[in-house]
Amino acid sequence: MRQILTKGLALACISSGATGFAPSFGDQAQCLSKHNRRQRPRTMLRISSLSVENDAIDIAENAAREISWMESWATDNGIQRIDGFNLVEEKNDMNGSKEVYATTLQDVAAGSPVLVVPEALILSSSKAMAELRTPEMEEAEAVLTNNGAFESEYRHWYLMLKVLKEIQNGRDSPWYHWLNSLPRIYTNAASMTDFCMLCLPPLMRKLAEEERENQRRLSSTESIMSVPFLSDDIKYHTMDFCKWAYQIVYTRSVETEDGDLKIVPMADYFNHGSQDYTEVAASYDDVGNYVAYAAYDLAAGSVLRTQYADPRNPSHLLARYGFLDEECPATYCKLLPPIVNQDMIDLGYAYDRMLFYRTGEVADEVWDLFLYQHLSMTNIDDQQALMQSHRQGDYETKLALHEKHYAATSSALLEHVDGFIEDINKVIKKAETIGVTDPNSIYIKCEHPRLPLIHRHNLFVRETFQNVRSRYSEDADVNWRDATRVTVQECDDNECAIAECVMDFQGNWLCEGGLGPNWDGSEREKTKTIIAAQ
Repeated sequence: MRQILTKGLALACISSGATGFAPSFGDQAQCLSKHNRRQRPRTMLRISSLSVENDAIDIAENAAREISWMESWATDNGIQRIDGFNLVEEKNDMNGSKEVYATTLQDVAAGSPVLVVPEALILSSSKAMAELRTPEMEEAEAVLTNNGAFESEYRHWYLMLKVLKEIQNGRDSPWYHWLNSLPRIYTNAASMTDFCMLCLPPLMRKLAEEERENQRRLSSTESIMSVPFLSDDIKYHTMDFCKWAYQIVYTRSVETEDGDLKIVPMADYFNHGSQDYTEVAASYDDVGNYVAYAAYDLAAGSVLRTQYADPRNPSHLLARYGFLDEECPATYCKLLPPIVNQDMIDLGYAYDRMLFYRTGEVADEVWDLFLYQHLSMTNIDDQQALMQSHRQGDYETKLALHEKHYAATSSALLEHVDGFIEDINKVIKKAETIGVTDPNSIYIKCEHPRLPLIHRHNLFVRETFQNVRSRYSEDADVNWRDATRVTVQECDDNECAIAECVMDFQGNWLCEGGLGPNWDGSEREKTKTIIAAQ
C-alpha cells in the first residue's frame, strides 16, 4: 500500500486504537423484464472501470463501498481518531442504498479532539491548481471560459481534475481506498431526471437547473478533451467519470476563510446538522492539519455532525447535497420579484433572511419587502420614509408604517402563500399520479428513483407555508403559548393598532398599545393577529 507521509503532526492528545436510491438486484431484473430492455437500467453507469491491470475503481451505481479498507488506509496514513470514533453503515429504508456516518461510542468532553487528518491527505483546490495549472492547460481554460464559467469556478474545476487524475491512477493513487469508499449514487439536482425537474416548485426548480447547468459546464466534453494529462478512457466517457468527480467535489468539499476548497478524508463522513450547536467544530493548525473537536459534552451514541450550508434553506440542501433535512427550522419564503434593486437588498432580500419558519412565523425582512412592494405602487412618500427609517434604525417610524399598511401587506402575504400552495399542490399531484407514494413501485425505482425524496421535500415545504397561512389568516386563533414576546395587530371595524406583549415569570401577558377598551371601560370587540413572535 502506498502511504502518504504526514508533516508536522504532533497530536498525542488523541489516543490510538445525504438520501439516495439504487434498485436492488431483484428490482433491476424486474426493470428489465417490465420494460423489455436489452441494456442495463438508466441508473447504472455504462462504464465501471478503466483498465484491469490498473485495478481501477468501480463507479457503477451498484458498486460496493469499501468502508473497512478505507478505515485501515486512514490509520496507516496518520489519521487519528478518538477512542470510540465509529463509522455506522446502515441501509436507507427508503432507497436501499448504504449510508455511512460518524458517531461516538463513548462520552466525549467539550473541547476534546475527535479527529485529526494530516495536511498531506487533504485534497484542496489550491494544491490542485498548483499541481495541474500549467501552460498546457490554457486551451482547456479558454474552452471553459467560452462555456460561461467564471474565474471562481476554476477552483471546483481543478479539484475535479485532481479527483479525475486519481481515479485514472487506480490502485496507484494514494487516495484509492478513500475513493473506493465513496457513494456512487446521488439524489441531488445534478442526478435528477427531466420528469423529476417537472415535479419541483419554481424556486427549487430554478436552483436545480442552475446546479445541472453548472455540472454540464464544468464537465463538458470539449473542455475535458483539452486536458493533456487525462487518458482517453476518461475523455471518451466524460458523462460517467466527470459527473462522479463533480459530485465528489460539490458534495464533500468545504470552503475555508481564505477561499480554498478542501476535501478532508474521514471528516467528510460527518453528517449535516441543523441545530444551533452541532456536535463537531473544526479548525486547521499552523501546518494545515485538520483538527475536529467536540463542540460541547457529547454522550455516547451521539451522531457527529457539522453544517454543510445554511440550515434554513432545505431547497438548497436538496439541490446541492441530495438530502432533506427535516430538522430545518425555516425555509425561504419563495418570493421571486422580477427585479431586485438596492433598496430591496438593503431591506434584507436574501435567501437566508427571507424566511418562513416552521412555527408559521414570518421574518421581519419578508414583511419589509411586502411593504416596500406595496408602497412602490401606492405611496412613494411612505416608501421613501420606510427606507429612511430602515437605514437610520428608526424602529418606531418603521413600525408605524407597518401598522398603517398592515391590511394591504398581510393580504399580499396570504395571496403569495395561497399561490405557492396552489403551485406546489400541482407538482405533488403530478408525482402522486405515477405512484410516488407506492414503496413497491418498480416504475418509480427504475425510472425516477429520486422522486420520493423530491415528494417529501414538497410536502415539507407545503406544511411550512400552511403553518404561515394558519397563523396569519383572518380567522386564525392567536396562539400565546409558543412565544414569550409577541407583536399583535388589533383591529375593529374602524381602525387597527399595534400592541407589544411580553409574558412575565408567572405566565401572565402584559401588553402596551393596541386599541384599548371602549370609552366606558368595557372590552372592545376586536380581532387579534400575531405579526411577530419570539
